[in-house]
Amino acid sequence: MTSDFIVGFARSGVETALLLALPVLGVGMAVGLVVAIFQSVTQIQEMTLTFVPKIIAVLISMLFFGPWMLNNLLSFTNEVFTNFPTYIR
Repeated sequence: MTSDFIVGFARSGVETALLLALPVLGVGMAVGLVVAIFQSVTQIQEMTLTFVPKIIAVLISMLFFGPWMLNNLLSFTNEVFTNFPTYIR
């Protein structure tokens, strides 16, 4: 097991984690930005107003992107377990 292999394996894991988190975090950021613009336009400075829309949007995005996220995670895990004998050599 070389250092290039370890770096490549860690890179693959980090890429998978970022790819899985990107849709949910993107939706949360977009909804947060819309709510912040709405608050600044209407001059409503309520701190708790931002949480409820973001939580609802993140839950809906997890329902929408959930199968895709699970499929990516399962394919990565399957690849790791399939190639496990070559990893321990």
